[in-house]
Amino acid sequence: MSLKDNNQEFGLLATPSQWRMQGLRGAITVNHNSVEAIAEAVDELLDALETNNSLDFTEIVSVTFSATSDLDAIFPAAVARRRPGWNEVPLLDVQHMQVVGSLELCIRVLIHLNTPLPQNKLRHVYLRRAAQLRPDLSLLS
Repeated sequence: MSLKDNNQEFGLLATPSQWRMQGLRGAITVNHNSVEAIAEAVDELLDALETNNSLDFTEIVSVTFSATSDLDAIFPAAVARRRPGWNEVPLLDVQHMQVVGSLELCIRVLIHLNTPLPQNKLRHVYLRRAAQLRPDLSLLS
């Protein structure tokens, strides 16, 4: 069965040439290093990314979270994994590179997703104090 036949069988509207893997970015700061504060921030960030991009977790290829070294109460991916459908998404946590004077108590995310949308149509979300990281791309909370 060809890819075209597969697309028709599964009711896909776009042709394979119209879909691309794109990167969707976001970041949020946390008030303090606790399980509750980190979980609240991760949920707020993912809610905003889903809402502003009509994000469908089945289109997500993988997600990488990075956290500054001052956040170690819980893995951001562990919070994401609790969300409906997200336990099927490959998730990874890494420690963000430490740079003198950089934003503290910050969680960043990079979502790779398959989408027919061009990169410039994705809505990156930078919340709380993280809005200062990319004011040119951010949605302010």
